[in-house]
Amino acid sequence: MTDTVPPLAPWSLDMLLSRVAHEWRTRRRIFDLPAGKFHRREDGPDISLDLGGARIATPLGPAAGPHTQMAQNIVLAWLAGARFFELKTVQVLDDLEIGRPCIDVETFGTNVEWSQELALDDSLEQYATALMMLEILRRWEPLREILGDPGDHVFELSAGYDLEGLRSQKVARFFDRAADLAPVIDKLRPLIPEPFAGLRDLEFPTRLATGVTVSTFHGCPPAEIAAMARQLMQRHGLDVTVKLNPTLLGLERTREVLHDVLGLRDVVLVPEAFAEDLQWDDALGLIGELRRDAEVLGRRFGIKLTNTLVVGNDKGALPGERMYLSGEPLHALAVNLLAELDAALPGVLALDPAAGGDVAVAFSAGVGRGNVAETVGLGLAPVTVCTDLLRPGGYGRMTAMLRDLRRAMSDAGCADIPAWRARRREEAVASGARDAVEAHARDVVSAEGSAAYAKDALKPPRRIDAELERWDCSSCNNCVTVCPNDAMIRLASPPGEGRLGKKWQFLCLADLCNECGNCATFCPETGEPFRIKPRLHLRSEKYREGEPGACRVRAAGSELVVEGGPDADLVGAVIAGPEGLPLPPEALESE
Repeated sequence: MTDTVPPLAPWSLDMLLSRVAHEWRTRRRIFDLPAGKFHRREDGPDISLDLGGARIATPLGPAAGPHTQMAQNIVLAWLAGARFFELKTVQVLDDLEIGRPCIDVETFGTNVEWSQELALDDSLEQYATALMMLEILRRWEPLREILGDPGDHVFELSAGYDLEGLRSQKVARFFDRAADLAPVIDKLRPLIPEPFAGLRDLEFPTRLATGVTVSTFHGCPPAEIAAMARQLMQRHGLDVTVKLNPTLLGLERTREVLHDVLGLRDVVLVPEAFAEDLQWDDALGLIGELRRDAEVLGRRFGIKLTNTLVVGNDKGALPGERMYLSGEPLHALAVNLLAELDAALPGVLALDPAAGGDVAVAFSAGVGRGNVAETVGLGLAPVTVCTDLLRPGGYGRMTAMLRDLRRAMSDAGCADIPAWRARRREEAVASGARDAVEAHARDVVSAEGSAAYAKDALKPPRRIDAELERWDCSSCNNCVTVCPNDAMIRLASPPGEGRLGKKWQFLCLADLCNECGNCATFCPETGEPFRIKPRLHLRSEKYREGEPGACRVRAAGSELVVEGGPDADLVGAVIAGPEGLPLPPEALESE
């Protein structure tokens, strides 16, 4: 990390669970997600899915990225209905300098982040914390009244980016510890606070995951990708999914889809990325080779479509010469690549049970409410989401996606996902397509079907002519819902406080903020909420005295004490109000 942006200071298990209990009691929310946005298993179509020998209660989850780095990210996604979690990619370089801002979703998605921002040991502890929290929360009586039986979920590791790093002692130790979490769980168990005391003796799972997705550098040779997959299968006993790059579609076809069909002529393609990346024949050979290796080793092998697309950075919103494209345009590219692979590998990809394929295909590319039912209907397992969760509504958007999937299945008279997929195949064949994949690939580049992915549909957020102030903004709440880390919070103005004119005030939990910039993208006023709003440090290690707008919050007995900042007394009044800081004083550091 840079000198100007200190590393994240993730909260410990006791702080996180104390917040859950306090926030639920005082405002019936968890990490700012209201109970009305929680996903509940309901009567009607069964949306559970068989996945690698396990059965997950829904087919969706967050992709490796900003929504799977810290424990509260994972809990939020689970509350919204995610049952598959591709944990953020780990690699040997765990002391990164990532430019800021690192995310731009003004229209489609772009980013310049690429792996975990925490040290490997800290990443593992966050993943173990999340694992324990989900086991606790699924049994916590107040939530059972809302969620019912939440069903099962699966964690998936993600690793990169080259063979040397993967074979390093540091990364090998990470995987060994992930395979036996008992020592980490024993360390964390005493931190379970009083509201959950009855669950301290739970038998938590001691293996974090049985599968891993391999994410390689652009330009990684096929032999090295194969060696990485074998290393994970043999040395660590993991099922392996290899993530493929959209450059496999080829430069000319990519240009045709992005520029000519979608009208995104301002997207600057990088020919070198297409020349350096895995080539078509090598990709087909790699899939065949790893399919055979997995069979010999008794492991499962699959592919994932797709990684982000390297593009030129001429917009100026993010640092650096290159950035990575995601969102709606990537969906059009990824689905067309899937159709080409499906045609080239008959009887290989596990999209249609009747075809007998055994290579599962996971998918993550521009999935949202407009296409989630269609995407699940293609035979993909699992389907992961990133860009759409970075828009207003945040994690709650996944709840809506699952509701839309159920509705589509119900309207079609389909009782479960296999029946839904069979219906989609039947409709595709009736339309003259080979299968549902080919039908969807044709649709997203057709004159009518491409409209949802094209430039005219990708509108920037609404703006108003106003400068963002420290207090009393327009109260749109966007900064809260678009923050993947739940670093921005909304608190009620205390009664009788004459210096405040609005009902709600917005503050930043600076420990959890990595200055990704997403709140600034969606703030209708001019300014960066994470910088301008009061920045609260609840952990001493990240607080820097004199940091503009920052203050230190600690406990003095049953009281909250605010130190530093230009108006500490007003910050203190807001966080001590009736809907104040979503943590009890006993969960904070004291003198």
